Amino acid sequence: MILDEFIEIANLLEIYSSLLSEKQKEYLEDHFENDLSLSEIAKNNNVSRQAIYDNIKRGVALLYDYESKLRFYQMKKNIRKELINLKENYTKEKLEQVIENLL
Repeated sequence: MILDEFIEIANLLEIYSSLLSEKQKEYLEDHFENDLSLSEIAKNNNVSRQAIYDNIKRGVALLYDYESKLRFYQMKKNIRKELINLKENYTKEKLEQVIENLL
């Protein structure tokens, strides 16, 4: 898994974690936020590595499914991009435009 994908999943998890089952949330947080390996998570939970892999795979698929429907992460990225642009090229008109876009 490349770093950009890892970061994207961590961001999706931050937004949509409450929509996952408790175990999926726990396994994904352990893997993507606490940087535990599948084997470490399996050992900590007394389950097989394959069970962890399957749960993480399903959880990641759910995160992407939620994002494709709700688009909160994309909105967050767009807002950040607009604010960075505003910071670099501030004018009152641009500020008003950003505010208008958020409404």
